[in-house]
Amino acid sequence: IIHAQASRGVCVCICDVTEKLRNSLDYLRSLLNEPTNFKLIYRYAFDFAREKDQRSLDINTAKCMLGLLLGKTWPLFPVFHQFLEQSKYKVINKDQWCNVLEFSRTINLDLSNYDEDGAWPVLLDEFVEWYKGKQMT
Repeated sequence: IIHAQASRGVCVCICDVTEKLRNSLDYLRSLLNEPTNFKLIYRYAFDFAREKDQRSLDINTAKCMLGLLLGKTWPLFPVFHQFLEQSKYKVINKDQWCNVLEFSRTINLDLSNYDEDGAWPVLLDEFVEWYKGKQMT
């Protein structure tokens, strides 16, 4: 018997046979497709993955977590990961972390709607500049 319980709108799953477990997993996966739920999980992942005495997430952990959370859904993720690999960044702070999700949801793949004068963190400004330079070569 698997019994997962949480409060405040999160589901309770009671699975006593394999079929119920399989159906519950499908349901839980479907919750990830709901943008508000995913955003909550994404934000929680930052605090879960960081060292408790640190305010930032080390870059290697951030790359792994971003891969798990955005790797299959954000088409620009492989390029963003490549940018992080060669960047000077050693850590990602929570503001940068949250803005990566917003960027992945709102900016077109060709970056045509990216506003250079917008309020994006420098990390994302540098990514856009790097990516555009990469496309020109």
